[in-house]
Amino acid sequence: MSYAVRNTAEAKVATNRHGSILNVMKRKIRTVLVGCGRMSQAWLEAAARIEDIEIAGLVDLRRKSAETRAAESGLAGVHIDTSFDSALEETRPDAVFDVTAPPAHKTVTLAALRHGCHVLGEKPMAESMEDAREMCAAARKAGKIYAVIQNRRYDRNIRTVRTALASGVIGQLHTVNADFYLGPHFGGFREEMKHVLLVDMAIHSFDQARFLSGADAVSVFCHEYNPPASWYRHGAAAMALFQMSDGIVFNYRGAWCAEGHPTSWQCQWRFVGSRGTLLWDGDGSITAETVDGKEGFFRPTKPAAVTPVDWSAERVGHEGLIRDFVSAVRTGKPPPTHCGDNIKSLAMVFGAVESAVRNSPVDITD
Repeated sequence: MSYAVRNTAEAKVATNRHGSILNVMKRKIRTVLVGCGRMSQAWLEAAARIEDIEIAGLVDLRRKSAETRAAESGLAGVHIDTSFDSALEETRPDAVFDVTAPPAHKTVTLAALRHGCHVLGEKPMAESMEDAREMCAAARKAGKIYAVIQNRRYDRNIRTVRTALASGVIGQLHTVNADFYLGPHFGGFREEMKHVLLVDMAIHSFDQARFLSGADAVSVFCHEYNPPASWYRHGAAAMALFQMSDGIVFNYRGAWCAEGHPTSWQCQWRFVGSRGTLLWDGDGSITAETVDGKEGFFRPTKPAAVTPVDWSAERVGHEGLIRDFVSAVRTGKPPPTHCGDNIKSLAMVFGAVESAVRNSPVDITD
């Protein structure tokens, strides 16, 4: 069984666990969102712009949080619950948006799949590779879409960089550097998490590195530490050196307790190829220089054109990713961030964590 239904006929008419027939090609996709914290606002704002989505229920352990989010989002009459299983029984949704904290992702995903729902969940998909494999296997067995909201892929600038690199503008890519230095004071669970930078944030950067380079990680050596001025309980800074496929080296340096001269949330990037270098500040500045073919101790370089891609507002961020998820539910074609792909980015996270704990290189090809 694939991550989705097998053929067009099944994609058009799928049977849910309650025995009813869902014509996914015609009616709206009933969806329950679980986890009504701050991040859920971005999900609901994006979903409100997508006609194919009907929010059928909101779930949170704190009922007041769900009620407040419903009011703020204009969801009058939506089902409110503190029990996920109860909400699934009452609303009988086609899909679940999992916006819970990382420790709940496995429980929520497996419960949703048992109820015959497709799932779009927050990152990281799981707290261990064993859990991630179990979740992927459950999605395959259920014949349902399970995808992760790696919304950084849905950015016009990252698409421009990816297209430029794929065009060979700087020749054969061999080195990728990413710097991430910010100092957010979140409060709450993040400031108590172990390996907080690597597990909760670096998944974005590692997934970007895979997406931009077109390569997967082979091994990693990582050093994790907690600077003296850190307000996090555990390691909030790390440096990780990855050997990627195709001979590419990816170097990540980051800290979540670095104040002053902040980088973009998307990192600052340097891509070095056989014919030149491309720089991206993580925001709107993308420049490239290539050699002009002349000899010399330092060969002269010249600017290389980087053409912005045509990327409409509907394809940006959460909205673009949710639209791809809706399309996947309707057609049966796995979306770009389906669990079978995202687990490769997660492997980079846990490979880096293991390397930091062991203080030695770790093979992560499995």
